[in-house]
Amino acid sequence: MTVASALGLPVPDFSLPATGGSTFNLAAQRGRPLVIYFYPKDNTPGCTTEASQLRDLHSEFVHLGCPIFGISRDSIKSHEGFKAKLGLPFELLSDADETACQLFGVIKMKKLYGKDVRGIERSTFLIDANGRLAREWRGVKVDGHADEILKAVTEL
Repeated sequence: MTVASALGLPVPDFSLPATGGSTFNLAAQRGRPLVIYFYPKDNTPGCTTEASQLRDLHSEFVHLGCPIFGISRDSIKSHEGFKAKLGLPFELLSDADETACQLFGVIKMKKLYGKDVRGIERSTFLIDANGRLAREWRGVKVDGHADEILKAVTEL
């Protein structure tokens, strides 16, 4: 089952290794809304901009009781470096085996330098306090997206 087009339905539980030496479990997040955003690769221009904009609004998400988690296929070691370089106050999750990527249906064929490559389509998911999919954004354009997510959290 994928979460694609499952607005209002419960998101199945999954676990992934996280920065800071922890393990993320979706079920452990119940009782508060959360943002999960998928991005293609650490230390690339679009992903750096997206993470920086979420970082800059992080205190507002915290005020609303809504944690943010970023997911890519990069290793925890890569994530730790990316997180430190940008001063990210939220955890990054490593999905090397594409467990969450498959669950959320974010792996797509994309063009890179004229070649077809398989990769993550930049996507964001807002999960409500009951573990249900409240909003989804696919094929995200980075600039201004963090503000759009924050607005959706305030509307929950």
